[in-house]
Formats: sequence, C-alpha cells, structure tokens
Amino acid sequence: MHPAFAVGLVFAGCCSNVVFLELLARKHPGCGNIVTFAQFLFIAVEGFLFEADLGRKRPAIPIRYYGAMVAMFFTVSVVNNYALNLNIAMPLHMIFRSGSLIANMILGIIILKKRYSIFKYTSIALVSVGIFICTFMSAKQVTSQSSSSENDGFQAFAWWLLGIGALTFALLMSARMGIFQETLYRQFGKHSKEALFYNHALPLPGFIFLASDIYDHAVLFNKSELYQVPVVGVTVPIMWFYLFMNVITQYVCIRGVFTLTTECTSLTVTLVVTLRKFVSLIFSILYFRNPFTLWHWLGTVFVFLGTLMYTELVLTREERRA
Repeated sequence: MHPAFAVGLVFAGCCSNVVFLELLARKHPGCGNIVTFAQFLFIAVEGFLFEADLGRKRPAIPIRYYGAMVAMFFTVSVVNNYALNLNIAMPLHMIFRSGSLIANMILGIIILKKRYSIFKYTSIALVSVGIFICTFMSAKQVTSQSSSSENDGFQAFAWWLLGIGALTFALLMSARMGIFQETLYRQFGKHSKEALFYNHALPLPGFIFLASDIYDHAVLFNKSELYQVPVVGVTVPIMWFYLFMNVITQYVCIRGVFTLTTECTSLTVTLVVTLRKFVSLIFSILYFRNPFTLWHWLGTVFVFLGTLMYTELVLTREERRA
C-alpha cells in the first residue's frame, strides 16, 4: 500500500472517528464502555478471521507476554473513554492525550535510564506548558458553567479533577505500554498485526465486569430516534448508527497507522498522527462549537509546536547520521 494512501486512511479514519465519538458522548456522556467494547469486539473478530486464521496460526510472541500488554492496553482504552463521563470536554481530551511525549520521556528516564538533549527538554516543556494552560482554563470554565449552587459547583469541579486524574493515569500507562512493546519487539521482532489482534481479543472477558453498564446503554441506544441510513435505506436507532460508524472508522484509523509503521519511519508516523490530532481538534471546535478561548488556542499552539519541534530535531539528527 502506498504511504500516501495510508496517510489518507489515518486522516479520514481518525478524524471521522472523533466526530462520531463526540456525537455519541454528547447524547450519552457515559457511553464509553459500550464504545470500547464494540471497538474491541470488531477488531478481535476481524483479527481472528484474517490474522489468527481461525485460531490455527500460532503466535510469534508467546501468549504469556501479551498478558501484561493486554492489561495495560485494556485499562488505557477504558479509562480514556470513561474520562468523557467526568466533565472532560472533547477538545481538552484530545489536547491532553497529545502529551504522550511527556509521559514517554519521563518513563524513559525512570525505567530505561535515558538522557536527552536540552532541545528535547525544551520541546517537552512547551508541551507541558500548553497542556497546563488548557487544563487550567478548562477548570475555570467548569466552575463558571456549573450551577449557581455552591455544592453543585464543587461537585462538578470534583468530577472534572477526577477526569484529569484519569487522563493522567491513562497517559502514563500508555507510555509504559509503549516501552514494554519496544522491549518485546526487540526480543521477538515486530508483529504489529498479531499484537493488534491479541490486544483486542484477550481483554474481551474483562467486559463482563462492565456488562451492566453496557446493557443499560444498549437499551438507551434502542430508544434513540430512528435514522434512515443513506444508500442502504435501512432504518435504525441513530445511536447505533453512530456506534457502527465509530467502530468502522476506528478500524480504518488503526489499520492506517499500522500501514504507516510498516511503510514509513516512526518519525513520519508521529508527525502524521500529531497533525491528525490538530485537524480533529480544529474540527471539533468549529463544528460542535466547543468553548475555546484565546488561552486555549495559546495552549494548543504550545502543545503542537513542542511536538513538531521534538520530531523535527529527531529528523535533523537522523539526516546527519545518514
């Protein structure tokens, strides 16, 4: 597959995925579990059919090594989606998750004993400041938009703080998973499709503990207004249509990223994903009219400038080595 086509898949899949996720979250903010379950189930079934060959293909990486990876991946996915139920607006959600470079650097220093140049520390500082600005301004919005009752205002702010804590935890856990994958691939070789399948298939039993919430939201989805699907002409509850489109676009997004990792350098993948997040953020602000002040814009510029600065420095170093 040509890299340009893969880039198109990433932008088309990931950007539209964010749109359908926000459509779901705006109607039912607590629908994160059913969204996560649907995504995992679809990718697991697809992987079982085409990657695992109906279970006949033995994994290149022993199953026991997938245990820790799956636990981390499942936790990150559930926590990230559930954070939308904790007074976290979609723009802040996207900006916060863009801080993965910070988490990777911190854990790289602690676990892998890595050391970085002053320029990398500067770029990470920009990302940190940007996230702090956006988070601080969002905190003020949560307080001001809450009910005039002091108790209600405090409760809304407390839930928001819990959401920030959840996003921070997921960010660090995701970085830890990345380091674990790096060491695993170094030992057994890269098997991204296989990892994608097992990361989605093995956690499925864990959704038993979320079955009640998933069922409740399935009932709510059934009660949503009917929508006639274009071209097909089938009429379904609109929330199920949003969920279906979210799952499909998530799959397109993941496959696009996977293709990029096999066709391009990791730097190129980082740049594409970063630009995709920026486009998704702008679209979310403009289309859904999410509150976004000048301070938010300043924070956003810091985040993406820091990210691009970080990757550009890596590019310069790689070009010199070449």
